[in-house]
Amino acid sequence: MAAFVLSNLTGLVRQILIANQFGTGLEIDAFYAAQTLPEILFSLAAGGALASAFVPTFTELLNRPDPQAAWRLASSTVTLVALVLAAASTLAALSAPWLIGLLAPGLARTPGQADLAAELLRILLLSPMLFGISGLIMGMLNAHGRFLAAALAPTFYWLGMILGLVFLTPIFGIRGLAWGAVLGAALHLGVQLPAFLQLRPALRPRAEIRDPLVRQVVGLMGPRLVGVGAVQLNTIVSTNLASALVTGSLTALKQAWQIFTMPQVVLAQALGIAILPTFSAQAAKNDIDGLRRSLNEALRLLFVLALPATAGLLALGGLVVKVLFEYGRFDAGSTALVTGALVAYTLGLVSHSVLELVVRGFYALKDTWTPVWVGALAMGLNVILSIVFALLFQSLGAAGLALANTVATTIEVAVLAWLLRERLGGLALRSLASVTVRVGLAALLMGFGLVVWLMLMQAQSSWLTLAGGIGLGGIVYWGLIWVLGVSEARQIPELIFRRLRRRAA
Repeated sequence: MAAFVLSNLTGLVRQILIANQFGTGLEIDAFYAAQTLPEILFSLAAGGALASAFVPTFTELLNRPDPQAAWRLASSTVTLVALVLAAASTLAALSAPWLIGLLAPGLARTPGQADLAAELLRILLLSPMLFGISGLIMGMLNAHGRFLAAALAPTFYWLGMILGLVFLTPIFGIRGLAWGAVLGAALHLGVQLPAFLQLRPALRPRAEIRDPLVRQVVGLMGPRLVGVGAVQLNTIVSTNLASALVTGSLTALKQAWQIFTMPQVVLAQALGIAILPTFSAQAAKNDIDGLRRSLNEALRLLFVLALPATAGLLALGGLVVKVLFEYGRFDAGSTALVTGALVAYTLGLVSHSVLELVVRGFYALKDTWTPVWVGALAMGLNVILSIVFALLFQSLGAAGLALANTVATTIEVAVLAWLLRERLGGLALRSLASVTVRVGLAALLMGFGLVVWLMLMQAQSSWLTLAGGIGLGGIVYWGLIWVLGVSEARQIPELIFRRLRRRAA
């Protein structure tokens, strides 16, 4: 989590620099439109789809008497992913103008904007293969219980973009940001290599498609690809609709999502990544009771952290956007656009966070179909709601698209949690309900306190108001859950101090 906090802070610096240089104007809209396809390629071929199938299988093979089988699987998987992504990126680069017209037709309204997006797309397509290999190395490190280098990788990706913003954009404009993203992809891979080499990996170039282990991964990956495809379809629809809204809507949607995912990544993705090998090992031993206990403890911790984050972001979100980004070409209108979308996304913070854990429970059980069909239905609902909100509630702008995502994700996680409860013979819901009620009350009181704080500090500096609000909210919330008897209020500080003492020793 500490590494993810560092990543988010670095990403925040990147966002501040982007907002300062490009605001919510035409150039940055073109960049985000171009970035859509490389992100889709990574997600489909080597992101969550492959990791959810590869990590449990690789972990199981490592625990066998002959761990070389795990490295044979890794060798074939890395080789195949590199070949597939290189071929897909080449084809996409050749058809870049057509793809931009498909992804963001609204850009054609402004002369030259679609051509700029196509040029940026060709630059960004150098990164998917690097990300693909890096994602697999990340999975292998996690399977060995080594999380730090992998967790630092996103920080180095943002550093590459920051270098592009500082040194390349003054010369090449928005194209410098694209080259910075490619540099970041190379750093994302490079920072993991020292820790990976310590494992003494027995990797060899091989593309054994007929290998039963490779086929097992592909079989597990197939359903997940369908699910990720549904998510990416929603990304395409959102990009398409946002490009046709008021100028800056696409950028506002992207920036709000990136602010929203800061707490979501730190709280949920970090926990989910760290706990998947544990889930997988318990499932491999058929220790369903242990898996149920691990999931219950993780969910309790998640509620303790995600509910106050939701209340705090709802109260302070507009101030966060203003303090961080309202400089240079990012004006008050830009702040209003981003804040609207951020509030709509924040309403789904708990749902998105719980989803990270619940789906990993299914992956550990090697059930990749259930999250797929539920996720596909949810994303279908997301697409429908996005279109409805964009057509009927145009005044919502980007916030309408964000709200559609929140509603669909909430329904998705409710259905998946109910199905996983059936698979595990329960989720100790009484314990979860008890902690949720107490934590929810504390978060609600904290939120009211922050609203009062904002009213009292209207004439004061925005920076002072935000810093004071964060500190006050944290103290009030932690004091309340301590008084209400939430065990995590004592356990989390004890865990941190114990780890610090161990490091010092």
